[in-house]
Amino acid sequence: MRRADRLFLIIHALRGRRTALQARQLAQTLGVSLRTVYRDVADLQLSGVPIEGEAGVGYVLRKGSDIPPLMFSADELEALVVGTRFVRAFAGVRLAESAKTALLKIEAVLPPDLRERAAHTRIFAPVWRDQHQSDFAAMIDRLHAAIVANHVLRLDYRDESGRSSAREIEPLCLSFWGGAWTLGAWCRLRQDFRNFRPDRIDICESTGEICVESAERNLASYLRAVGGSMMDHS
Repeated sequence: MRRADRLFLIIHALRGRRTALQARQLAQTLGVSLRTVYRDVADLQLSGVPIEGEAGVGYVLRKGSDIPPLMFSADELEALVVGTRFVRAFAGVRLAESAKTALLKIEAVLPPDLRERAAHTRIFAPVWRDQHQSDFAAMIDRLHAAIVANHVLRLDYRDESGRSSAREIEPLCLSFWGGAWTLGAWCRLRQDFRNFRPDRIDICESTGEICVESAERNLASYLRAVGGSMMDHS
């Protein structure tokens, strides 16, 4: 977790409390050592954040320095909690970690009744990853990064029948179908839009080339071409 995120979460974990929050609780929530919590709190105090207390006693925000809670309804909050749980379970590692941090930030600024509701929602997406699933999560991260950076990719790809082919593609988007991912892309071999299953990609390498976007090969054109079906027809 970035230091800036930790500092944000410390401030908001203290908001609205009438009793001191122990440093040990902060350390457990943030997944850091007590020494890190002490250092972060000291830095916040030096920068002017009105935190009172000390190591071994606990910390509170000075009265009058509270921050208004986020205006979520109970149902809106539950949707956010469930959504972040699904991202943690099914997305790549980078997005999963970001979802965890985002949820901590959301819960940190909630009033107690909504925080309690968030803690007890009964829709789960258990995170369980063996080595194969960890490798797949890493592949999702790699593809996502290529989409963001507009990198052309070279793939060794197996179709539904197990036949292999070499492809150069311009990646456009990732879609999750509640059990399977697909990568939408412009395929230079087929000279058309295609959908690729990440679990059928044996090798994925960047060519070092940057995609030059055009009206015929951008995301909007891809979405028009697939017509909402996005079936795998590579």
